[in-house]
Amino acid sequence: MTPEAFVERLGNSRASAILRTDNQEKAALAMDAAIRGGFTIVEFTLTIPGVFELVQDFSKRDGIVVGTGTVMTRADVERSVDAGAQFIVAPNVDPAVIRAATEQGVASMPGTHTPSEMLLAHRSGASLCKLFPAPAGGPAWVKAVLGPLPYLKIVPTNGVDEHNAADWLAAGAFGVGFVAPLFPADDIEKERWDRIEDRAARCIAAVS
Repeated sequence: MTPEAFVERLGNSRASAILRTDNQEKAALAMDAAIRGGFTIVEFTLTIPGVFELVQDFSKRDGIVVGTGTVMTRADVERSVDAGAQFIVAPNVDPAVIRAATEQGVASMPGTHTPSEMLLAHRSGASLCKLFPAPAGGPAWVKAVLGPLPYLKIVPTNGVDEHNAADWLAAGAFGVGFVAPLFPADDIEKERWDRIEDRAARCIAAVS
């Protein structure tokens, strides 16, 4: 999938499921639940044990687009793409990581928190700008930034939930990513996959 195709896919679906946990088996089951709830774009952070095996597995599934998060080095990019990742996400702006993703032919979404960081990411070739962490201004902050910089594709993640996702999108966010509010640690620990599936369905409904 080209970076342009991924951007189009995210623009249509408007949402991704982002998972960070410390157990490979539970990570697979939790993401299965999110997919049953309607998510088709999923992200596994590189902090998950056995993450590349998860990427290999999920990237073979029809209709599912898989990416990796917390990608910090060129080597992380290369291993992710080798495993089947079709987009790369980071918590920070590193032009070297953005270039590596471009060279590998996949979309990059570096973490940005200020207009200056967003412009740097954009000029470095990033396909999208992950908004991380969420600013105090919330959706109004996104709307303010897009006033002078309307070409940015901003994707809030931190702080996005089923109750405010529509507000972020209405403010101009290109898409949103659901992290802890979709995958509460207690639900994963107690293997309450039905709750995650139900919550995923509500999140998808919120962005539709």
